[in-house]
Amino acid sequence: MPIIRKADRSDAGQLARLAETTFRDTFGALNTGEDMDRHCQASYSEAIQAAEISDPDRVTLLSVEGERLVGFVQLRWDGAPHCVRAESPGEIQRLYVVHDWHGKGIAHDLMDACIEAMEAHGSDVVWLGVWERNPRAISFYKKSGFVEVGDHVFPLGSDPQRDIVMARSVAGRKTKQP
Repeated sequence: MPIIRKADRSDAGQLARLAETTFRDTFGALNTGEDMDRHCQASYSEAIQAAEISDPDRVTLLSVEGERLVGFVQLRWDGAPHCVRAESPGEIQRLYVVHDWHGKGIAHDLMDACIEAMEAHGSDVVWLGVWERNPRAISFYKKSGFVEVGDHVFPLGSDPQRDIVMARSVAGRKTKQP
């Protein structure tokens, strides 16, 4: 079973490849190649990932099986949309698992790690944006205790897309049973 650990700068190259691959696998069929290319170039280079890993207002957690990254989550604490009511909100900016590891509990383990990191950071609410055309993710987030609180625009290249904003309390998190 994979382990979850905090990323460091040496992970930036492998994380950049994983982030782009999982994003393309998840959304490529529903978007133009040009918009996908623009987004990936602006979001997932090794330099961008190194900067995000080094940012003190972000945390990147990796799910690792042997030497292979099989999933990751990126958290940040730099504001929230007005629909998120919290004193100290934290955002799950990205949560992705490689396709061949879907259904094996990796996303649940990453979510548990997210909630623990939010709790350690002092966040009272965790929020995220999820594309309205991603029913699998919406279902997962609902099962993880998130509820819809609003929406915002997520620009994918030249396409302004609607993301559903979901949030949940950090208190009362579900813990894994032994």
